[in-house]
Amino acid sequence: MTPERANRIKEVLKHRQSGLVVVMENVHDPHNISAVMRTCDAVGVQDLFILNTTIPLHDKYGKNSSASALGWLTIHQYTDTATCMNAVKAYCDKVYATHLGVTSSSLYELDLTERVGLVFGNEREGVTKECLSYCDGNFIIPQVGMVRSLNISVACAITLYEAFRQRQNAGLYDGVPKLPKDQRDNLAKGWGLIETDE
Repeated sequence: MTPERANRIKEVLKHRQSGLVVVMENVHDPHNISAVMRTCDAVGVQDLFILNTTIPLHDKYGKNSSASALGWLTIHQYTDTATCMNAVKAYCDKVYATHLGVTSSSLYELDLTERVGLVFGNEREGVTKECLSYCDGNFIIPQVGMVRSLNISVACAITLYEAFRQRQNAGLYDGVPKLPKDQRDNLAKGWGLIETDE
């Protein structure tokens, strides 16, 4: 491994966020899955939860994309909603789902500097009622057009970059590692680096 590559891995690990996780529920399209993975990697999300209650689990998420972020993320796969969402709640204090409902808040009203999980439903049905029952609230991305929905990968990107903006303003990307050292060391080894410095 070149020194440049080693330094890049160390810098990436310094900016990985604890307490910011994404859940994809029954997302079918591999292009959407790959796009969500790339966005997660780009903003420092390490843990991605994939919940599939209607389709088989896949071993090779994101492999259709030449820019796959699969190797840089920790993927948690589940087929049971309760098991998945209880695991998510171990990472987060609040869980919010993208859902157009009477009590939905605007994305821009959420405090995404907290330990939060963000749930995105599938391309056709959205987040299921069962999954919504584990969430602390719902949010929408404000829109002024005739079509009141966005592609899941687009919705995820908008949401995660709002989280990035809020967290950056709060100093959470200051280069001081947010993940525990043992987790960083395990990730570093998996990525080909012996250990982190800190």
